[in-house]
Amino acid sequence: MPIFSYLAIPKNGAKKALCTELDALDHCEIIPAENQDVVVLVTETPDETAEEELQDSLKNLQSLQSLSLAFGCDTSEQQEK
Repeated sequence: MPIFSYLAIPKNGAKKALCTELDALDHCEIIPAENQDVVVLVTETPDETAEEELQDSLKNLQSLQSLSLAFGCDTSEQQEK
């Protein structure tokens, strides 16, 4: 179950639109900053296929300027042991 956190930066003046677009996607939780044009995005997908589909959807968001991975860790090797 991949879980990732990102800082999502909207295009100029598009924070509300970005929140709407992200909120419409499955497996996403958003936390808009109150005093900055940035959104914290946490994703949790059930499997790698769903994660790849979500990544494709994120790449096509019209209001998104950039998406920075805040932390990522693959624990699948640890779980196999």
